[in-house]
Amino acid sequence: MAEHAHQECPYETCGSSDAFSYNDEGFGKCHACGQGYPSSRKTFDWADEKYPTKGDNKMTFTPKLIETPSDGNYETMRGIQSRTMEDYGVLTYGDRQEYVYPSGGIKVRNLKEKGFYAKSGFKGDELFGMNLFTAGSSKMVTITEGELDALSVAQILKSSYTNPVVSLPSATPSKKLWENCKEWLDSFQKIVLSVDTDDAGNALADKISKLFPNKVYRVNHHPYKDANDFLKNGKGAEFKSAWWAASKYTPENVMNTTEDFLSLYQDAPEHEYVPTGIQALDDKILGLMQGHFTVIKAPTGIGKTEVMRYLEYNMISKGVPIAAMHVEETKLRSLLGLVSYECNDNLTRRDLIQEKGANDQVLAAIKKLTKDELYYQFFMGDGQGAEELCDQIRYFSQACGCKFVFFEPIQDVVVGSSEEGKEAMLADLSIRLSKLAAELNVGIVTIAHTNDNGDPKYCKMIGQRASVVIDLSREKEADSLEERNTTHIRVEKNRPCSEEGAAGTMRFNLDTFTLREV
Repeated sequence: MAEHAHQECPYETCGSSDAFSYNDEGFGKCHACGQGYPSSRKTFDWADEKYPTKGDNKMTFTPKLIETPSDGNYETMRGIQSRTMEDYGVLTYGDRQEYVYPSGGIKVRNLKEKGFYAKSGFKGDELFGMNLFTAGSSKMVTITEGELDALSVAQILKSSYTNPVVSLPSATPSKKLWENCKEWLDSFQKIVLSVDTDDAGNALADKISKLFPNKVYRVNHHPYKDANDFLKNGKGAEFKSAWWAASKYTPENVMNTTEDFLSLYQDAPEHEYVPTGIQALDDKILGLMQGHFTVIKAPTGIGKTEVMRYLEYNMISKGVPIAAMHVEETKLRSLLGLVSYECNDNLTRRDLIQEKGANDQVLAAIKKLTKDELYYQFFMGDGQGAEELCDQIRYFSQACGCKFVFFEPIQDVVVGSSEEGKEAMLADLSIRLSKLAAELNVGIVTIAHTNDNGDPKYCKMIGQRASVVIDLSREKEADSLEERNTTHIRVEKNRPCSEEGAAGTMRFNLDTFTLREV
């Protein structure tokens, strides 16, 4: 490819006699004015014939200036020089500044009232400045969130025609914009984003990174809001360093770089566990796991609630903060169930407490169980459901420091008009609970009633989304009273530790109303 150096500059605003270089592919650049060729700037009449552009190099858009430059001024503003304004054709007319987009539509900034309005059919479905740069003319293109930011970046880098800089028309660009600009953007090897670090900027970064995977990089603006803030504060060198150091961007829910995986290894919290106090069960699952969703399932009347209460008391006695909700019993019954474990006596009803003269003993047990504020009891109001439960779990984990949240039964959290409707709601809740446990590093433990097949009633997804599934069984019709009061534990699913199978037995003592491992 032949290069023709020391040629006349084709642009009327320059007129250099020997600073222009041009090649047979139809590209050029003037080293006196810094302007690339072709562009939208006005050229001498002879330029098209002397420096012809090839068909595929011609600009897709032809700017249509509604007013001539003589009607306005290239005014310096917010640190942006008039020369930079001229490069992008940004004219100021008294109290308004106009940004001409590739197809001729104009976005107008009202300098007095600090607002924007459209002019000349502006649609907002193009990139500002896109018409100034030929597709693929550089390895990199920079996208900003506003026109003045684009001008600021171009001025700071002082190489805007080597590294094109364009702007989105708004923080929420339309689908049509991506359709119009995708091919042009895709012609560059690297897309550098200089956008705000707010929700809108993050959403933009996510969107662009998905449209152009593995080629999007993001500038770290800290401690400033945007590129123009750097320029106004005289920190152009700092922005340039940040621009060169722009890191590869992936959506928040995607890991790709070495730094991502090192952070995962070094910073991710351990999935800690607390032994259940049931030795045979701990031999299988180690204990109840933080960061995991655990389901205890059994048919009605087997004693699931009592097993859960045993686990709750075990946590409190070990100094582990928890929250608990038992839908099928009163709040007082839930408290007195724990008191019975503390006192090793059946103190589950007021008449029993009076009969045994154990009022002082109960008060002492309540004070001991609650003195360190490790136990939070909660309930769901009428009309509350899955959304409120998830909010409660987040509150107990983040605000109260709870390591585990117990609630039962899961089927009563949602109310459906049909079995199909309830199944859909329970499936959605189960997915949310499994994700919430991992996100917050909190252990979520629930009880699920089972159907005749042994699956969670209404919804198999409950068990499918759980990390650990513990199945309980009891021979309620056995001849032996001892056997009728013995609960058999089996681990059906054990994602953290893999081991499954029989996991011990618990016997219910009718005198103390408590469970103990056999």
